[in-house]
Amino acid sequence: MGEQKSRVKKAAEEGTKREKAAEKAAEKTANIDERQLEETAQAARLLADWYRRTGRELPWRKDKDAYKIWISEIMLQQTRIEAVKPYYARFMEELPDMASLARVPEERLLKLWEGLGYYSRARNLKKCAVQVMEEYGGSLPADYNALLKLPGIGPYTAGAIASIAYGQAVPAVDGNVLRVLARFLADREDISQPAVRKRAWTLLSAAMPKDCPGEFNEGIMELGETVCLPGGRPLCEKCPLEKLCRGRRQGMEEELPVKAAPKPRRTEERTILILQRETADGCRQTAIRRRPGKGLLAGLFELPSLDGFIGEEGVRRYLAEQGLSPLRIEKAGQARHVFSHVEWDMEGYLIELAAAKEAAGAGTAGEEAGGFLYVDSRQLRDRYALPSGFRAYRKWIL
Repeated sequence: MGEQKSRVKKAAEEGTKREKAAEKAAEKTANIDERQLEETAQAARLLADWYRRTGRELPWRKDKDAYKIWISEIMLQQTRIEAVKPYYARFMEELPDMASLARVPEERLLKLWEGLGYYSRARNLKKCAVQVMEEYGGSLPADYNALLKLPGIGPYTAGAIASIAYGQAVPAVDGNVLRVLARFLADREDISQPAVRKRAWTLLSAAMPKDCPGEFNEGIMELGETVCLPGGRPLCEKCPLEKLCRGRRQGMEEELPVKAAPKPRRTEERTILILQRETADGCRQTAIRRRPGKGLLAGLFELPSLDGFIGEEGVRRYLAEQGLSPLRIEKAGQARHVFSHVEWDMEGYLIELAAAKEAAGAGTAGEEAGGFLYVDSRQLRDRYALPSGFRAYRKWIL
């Protein structure tokens, strides 16, 4: 009897929650301009139809697998589709499902991610996989709000998974979508403002076709990636929304969207040390070390780097402090790498150290003075992930 009362109470609570959610949605919809809603709904249907006819064939679009959609969407953040394809193929070959991702050692995961940057994304993938295995039996939940509670999944990714994999009518709003919508509505408001993103989400929630939400979301993404391009003239003559687009009709398409200029990146000068030695059996090793656990490139391996341009004399002083005697020092060239909020101007030095007394594999690959780990080119290729910031110096070590 008690169990029955509990079930009735729970059902009543769920019913109340649904009613409140419906009331909230109705309240939001009531604040939407009716003409905008009508035009956007018409455009949404056109976009879904256009996508069905012309959508590109991409590896993660072959089926509606939530795991594949999730991995691709995380990889595609800040990265072009063509650049992602080989990484996606390699990742899927080794980690084809949630269980394999949950089990993979972090070091191996980071090696698979090497070159994609923003390594916290990879770490969050593993955290999320472990949680999904424990709480959902290995399948991503078929619920937008539940997806939002998982590590590394924000509103855009949750909307993409929920709509494409599970057919839920939830928008996936990113920069591409905001650009398309700003031009379509001739909206001059700054798309970097949270209020503008929120209003776009509300409008698309009401306007998107409920029978094919995934195709609509993929359609508007596709339009932003291939037709309604950023930073120049959009290809309006190829756009299925050309006749409906307010920005096009008003001749404003090249002026939109409005977006505040990003804060200028700070520049840091770095001295990069390529420390090399030979082992007793003739194996050439390069020193790497792990970066601090917080901050830029947190916890990743790097070629040892020092603040500022310290010159050869500064390098010699640093090596002496580490108890290292260089046999030869030569310049390895200058390079620049741009991160999201900082630029590194780098000056490299190739440094030949005295030969190791032991053969490779006889203890010389362990951590030594200065936190250096001496590894050979095979280990660098197969095991240790080296961030793309050091790409300019890879020719010296591989």
